[in-house]
Amino acid sequence: MSNPAPLAELWRGDLLESLHTGHAVICDSSGQIVWSCGNPDTIIYPRSSAKMIQALPLVESGAADAAGLGVPQLALSCASHSGEAQHTTRVADWIEGLGLSENDFRCGVQQPSHSETRRTLLLNGEAPCQLHNNCSGKHAGFLTLNRHLGAGAEYVEVDHPVQTACKTAFEEVTAMDSPCYGIDGCSAPNFATSVHGLARAMASFASAHTRSGVRAEAQSRLVQAMITHPELVAGTGRACTELMGAAAGRAALKTGAEAVFVGMIPETGFGIALKVVDGGTRGAECAIAALMVRLGILDANDPAVLKRMNAVQKNWRGIETGIIRPAAHLLS
Repeated sequence: MSNPAPLAELWRGDLLESLHTGHAVICDSSGQIVWSCGNPDTIIYPRSSAKMIQALPLVESGAADAAGLGVPQLALSCASHSGEAQHTTRVADWIEGLGLSENDFRCGVQQPSHSETRRTLLLNGEAPCQLHNNCSGKHAGFLTLNRHLGAGAEYVEVDHPVQTACKTAFEEVTAMDSPCYGIDGCSAPNFATSVHGLARAMASFASAHTRSGVRAEAQSRLVQAMITHPELVAGTGRACTELMGAAAGRAALKTGAEAVFVGMIPETGFGIALKVVDGGTRGAECAIAALMVRLGILDANDPAVLKRMNAVQKNWRGIETGIIRPAAHLLS
């Protein structure tokens, strides 16, 4: 990851104590770069920021409509949810409607990241299951597509028809061949691309409503599902949910592990992608908030923004000790 640029700074007193560097790109609807920092050609794994791309075959194939999926299910297919009841109940009902069960998932068991849900499970003596996995909505989408295709049960294998469809969609919307893949936390393959390629894909989604055709309709439906249900895309207190809420319908945002963040802005057709080199989530959240402020989508003084950008740090006695702020060039 050569030539990263400063993205977020942690100041304590008059000293720059920590610095998050990385790469960021904003593309227009044609896929051209309108602003960047760092190296746009850096190859990254998009991780969960690519979930709307992985959901494209679900919609394009007709599988979503054949299964009667609604807008909440499409939002969940793009989600990295917190494992709250609002997420797990919907996913459970979804797969039950397919005649399947939690045992058909291949994502693995994960503790819910939502603290109250985790506490409730503990107090009730209940164990988490695959429904609590943050990727269970995506995997419900995989299972829906898999049933539509009539393919084998091991839908996460890289040469399975579900994953070959995902790779084809991924390479088409990024407009480049993927050089490699890795296995994601949920066991599905995650295809690599450049930061520019990922931003180009997000611009394709953001501008889909201006085009016609099966691909554009599918992209537009997924973007609108995310915008309509930000609470399903992430969860209570999460950056994706709160920043989309603050954007009030003007943008769809999605994070990915190891400090990737993407954004889609339908009114301008702009797509955003960024990667913080050290994998620090606080740096990615600060940077995406700053870029959304730069583009006039978020107010710098909105509480959801201040929680992540220009966020005052306090110690255990409530004394202000520092601040996390974006690198100046992100806003100018």
